[in-house]
Amino acid sequence: MIETQRLYFRKFELGDLPQLIEQRSDPDMYRFLGGTRMQNPEALAKRIRFYMSCYDTHGFGMCPMFWKETGEMIGAAGLQPLEDTGDIEVGYSVIKALWGKGIGTEAARGWMEFGFNNFGLERIVAVAVEANTASRRIMEKLGMKYEKTEEHYGEECAFYAVSKEEFFQGVSI
Repeated sequence: MIETQRLYFRKFELGDLPQLIEQRSDPDMYRFLGGTRMQNPEALAKRIRFYMSCYDTHGFGMCPMFWKETGEMIGAAGLQPLEDTGDIEVGYSVIKALWGKGIGTEAARGWMEFGFNNFGLERIVAVAVEANTASRRIMEKLGMKYEKTEEHYGEECAFYAVSKEEFFQGVSI
């Protein structure tokens, strides 16, 4: 599993579901994650199983994110297939109390380095609803470039991508 300066990750377990539901029940958080249609207990029970199955198929997946200082689960981040596109996306979500502290950027950078260095990925993508300017800023900080707007997860999303070469040319820690 990967670690960054302030964070560590492990595979999701079914026992993480109650905390995931609690974190994603915050309206400020779920409004950028497909709303209550995707962030409700039933949908999250299916989603956590998808996250876990990604490890069997790909060797990586979305993971719970823990703050090293306290051991508290503070969100989720990782790599996963972007629906049926053939692309691998980096995703991240952080509890509202820790927004604006660079955690999303740190988590995404760690997972992107992991994917490029350990799985031979040549390109990683990310999507965000257009109104999620904070997430779009993270993508841009990581050298990702806006390519188009298209539907993902039932929402119109800004689609960003970066090649391995572009990422490592622009990465600054």
